[in-house]
Amino acid sequence: MKGAAAIFWRYSPLLLLAVLWEVTAKLELISSTALPPLSDVVTAWIEMFKSGELVNNSASSLYRATTGLLLSIGIGTVLGIAMAWWRPVNVALTPLVEIFYPLPKSALIPVTVIWLGFGDASKILLIFLGCMLPVTLGAFNGARSTEQALVWSARNMGAYSVRILTDVVLPSAMPELLNGIRTAIALSFILLVSSELIVAQKGLGYLIGITGANGSYSAMYAVVFTVAFLGFAADRVYQLFVHRVLAWRS
Repeated sequence: MKGAAAIFWRYSPLLLLAVLWEVTAKLELISSTALPPLSDVVTAWIEMFKSGELVNNSASSLYRATTGLLLSIGIGTVLGIAMAWWRPVNVALTPLVEIFYPLPKSALIPVTVIWLGFGDASKILLIFLGCMLPVTLGAFNGARSTEQALVWSARNMGAYSVRILTDVVLPSAMPELLNGIRTAIALSFILLVSSELIVAQKGLGYLIGITGANGSYSAMYAVVFTVAFLGFAADRVYQLFVHRVLAWRS
């Protein structure tokens, strides 16, 4: 019961916001065109869910986001640790990271479309490129923070370089790497919706654009809430995963 009460009080501001939204819209303190009643938004969400429109477009978006994110995690982790472990790799890749990290990743949308067209591949490539940098930097910073005494001890015990990487460097890099991945998860949703709003024929971003253009603002808000919920759920699940992975540190 205490846990349920804690959850209620934690998210009570959202309940208050929902009530305030409904009252404001019903009293027309704000134009219903700009802010339809929350009850209408919920009704639109249920209708879109029953028709399968929301489910199908969510599936397309999640496929793109998951594929691009997994690729960025795999390749970004390897590149980050390689940059920290081998100086030639660091010298070769650091200028590229410094140039592309501050670049707004949405600026790459037309580039990926020119390369791969309007299908899934261009969105996956955009998410991969955008999410790889925070993962790479997380792995790099984590690997660089490895205590040299541990590395020297492993070498004195006869461990090879690969064994040192897997048994010493990677565990030490894990906290920073996991933080970078969390940033990448949030960024993947931003890039996904941005790209689908501009160049897509399906997906949640496309659905937001098409419902807004048609004047179906209740439906548009329903899709926006769906994106917000999926992002929130992905972050909560990832936090549980991180807690399990880092349990050994406590």
